Amino acid sequence: MSLKAKLEAVIYAAEEPVTLAQLAALFADDAFEWKAQQAVASAEQAAEATQPLPLSNEEFAYLEMDTAPPDPGSVFAEQAEQVAEAQTEFNPETNTETSPEPDAETATDTGTADPAGALDAEAALEVRRLARLRDREVRAILRPLLDELIASYASDSRGVEIREIAGGFRMATKPECHDAVRLFVKSIKQPLKLSLPALETLAVIAYKQPVTAPEVNEIRGVDTSAVFGTLLSRKLITTAGRKAVLGRPILYKTTREFLLRFGLRDVSELPSMEEFEKLAATELDEPETATGEEPEQRANTALGLEFDEAASEELEDTETETSSTAGTAAGN
Repeated sequence: MSLKAKLEAVIYAAEEPVTLAQLAALFADDAFEWKAQQAVASAEQAAEATQPLPLSNEEFAYLEMDTAPPDPGSVFAEQAEQVAEAQTEFNPETNTETSPEPDAETATDTGTADPAGALDAEAALEVRRLARLRDREVRAILRPLLDELIASYASDSRGVEIREIAGGFRMATKPECHDAVRLFVKSIKQPLKLSLPALETLAVIAYKQPVTAPEVNEIRGVDTSAVFGTLLSRKLITTAGRKAVLGRPILYKTTREFLLRFGLRDVSELPSMEEFEKLAATELDEPETATGEEPEQRANTALGLEFDEAASEELEDTETETSSTAGTAAGN
């Protein structure tokens, strides 16, 4: 089985995205073997390309050079003489200019003798350095193969592709097949339900992270304490330490589950405001579907999300009551 086929099989079988580091640890020996085979194949091709063509016409016989091999005895004799001269020149017993090596007592007095502990530490550092170099070389071998796999899946008519998601590689359906997959997923799996306030709060955290709850409240204009609990329980956000200001409020950021849910490599792939404006203009022009779903609902369903109208109304009432209570207290 080829190395590319093994990579494809592991990516297909893994439930979570497979990182390049995991693949390098699994297929280090296979990568070096593949590299050696490629080097041999390249050498054979180069040898075939440089091999001279035989003369097929007797008219060009005068162009043939005298290629009679030299006498092996004379060649070996010359090489033996050169080796003997080199040994005589650099022999420490006959060369009087060679500086004497310091003895153990002199080395100890001058402090140049290395203790055993220092040698062991240097050996350990060298082993770690070689391990890092080996891992880096394996990654350099595997990365082009993964790029070839990604390009191969993208260019053919298959319904799946290999994508970089959440720092790893994972099989995913192509966008043109999302409608068929959505119908299947809706029949077997309950989608993740999020209210409109929860979606708005999640969007603010995704674009402003790391961000504190008061900062999110200021952007949205309402208290979002209940929404933070929902997002934390769904593992879409997590804490990211505390901000170095008065009161040291907790910072929040999105999680790996957020990237997996929305199919993103990292948060830099989030659409910009210009893309949002174009998307909103397109969706405003589209009529409702036969099922009565709004464009936002269709987009959320394709991402495995579902707009929970009842929860949204309940949270909006809670936010309104909280804001009213805060306003009354401020007035008193």
